[in-house]
Amino acid sequence: MNNKENFDLKSRLPFFIAEIGHNHQGSVETAKKMIKAAKDSGASAVKLQKRNNKKLYTKALYNQIYDNKNSYGETYGEHREFLELGKEEYLELKKYSDSLGIIFFATPFDFDSVDFLEEIGVSAYKIASADLINTPLQKYIAKKGKQIFLSTGGGTINDITRACKAILPINEKLCILHCTASYPADISDMNLNVIPKLIKEFPKQIIGISDHEHGIDAAAVAFMLGARVFEKHFTLNHSWKGTDHSFSLMPEGLKKLIRNINRIPKMLGDGNKQLLESEKKPLKKMGKSIVANKNLPAGHKLTEKDIALKSPAGGLPPYELENILGKSLKKELAEDDLITKEIVKKKFLKSKNKKPHLYFITNTSHIVKKI
Repeated sequence: MNNKENFDLKSRLPFFIAEIGHNHQGSVETAKKMIKAAKDSGASAVKLQKRNNKKLYTKALYNQIYDNKNSYGETYGEHREFLELGKEEYLELKKYSDSLGIIFFATPFDFDSVDFLEEIGVSAYKIASADLINTPLQKYIAKKGKQIFLSTGGGTINDITRACKAILPINEKLCILHCTASYPADISDMNLNVIPKLIKEFPKQIIGISDHEHGIDAAAVAFMLGARVFEKHFTLNHSWKGTDHSFSLMPEGLKKLIRNINRIPKMLGDGNKQLLESEKKPLKKMGKSIVANKNLPAGHKLTEKDIALKSPAGGLPPYELENILGKSLKKELAEDDLITKEIVKKKFLKSKNKKPHLYFITNTSHIVKKI
């Protein structure tokens, strides 16, 4: 897909975003490997993050000492600059994504980064949870006319409504992502019941989830609650340096998540309870028929002691039992012979002008055949 072209999100649901973020560790080659792995895992899109660090952070934060095991620089600014990719690198990654047929986009954290991504030709934007209350940035992104994914971690319905009022008059292509902005998110903080509330409050918008759970269980639950877009952090190695790798999905995990979501509609079926073709053979083998419990002579009047319920099915089903008790046999039966409607007599009914007729039982509720 050419990322300069916009895309119709509704026609691509369910939609799976592999959030690379800065898990590429500042390496284009690593980013390419991740994009290829995401595509092979079934992802619909890959997403990076873009910042103009010197304009985004105060000087105090930019110059703050950042001394920990995940640091790529002595200060926080140096750390962030190490992880940033430039224009030529972004163009290379976009071109590579296009060649694979996977959508390439990013989260801009500032106005300059929006302009940067427009020059790259991305077809979508993600607005981070931290910018849920940043209506100036939201409006600036909305004016680009691209698909927007709005993350809502830490926000309220009022915050989401405010963002929608800022974006929707300019751009209707808005997907709202339920999110818990903790990394990773504890299962007790997932609050997935927000999803149907979002569907009710914003019925015209596609609802999804930016899922920071350490695992893949939440996605399936979210789908059942109505989510149709799924974003998961993605890595090639849980032990790599960086804060996000430990809870990110590896390719096999992403593949399983996507497989599981795509299976759900098939598993739900049409809601009609009926005998399926695939059930006939096992139910024939395991089902039961009414059979003779021992050798029985013709004319014998059937009692419970004369009858057994045995597999396979194919004869009278067990629910017919009450209808044959007390009836006489037309012919003798050996042990395990099927007791069928054709060999069970019904009493002769008297009529003034007609010969008596012999009736046979065909089901539990009525007599339908006479001779």
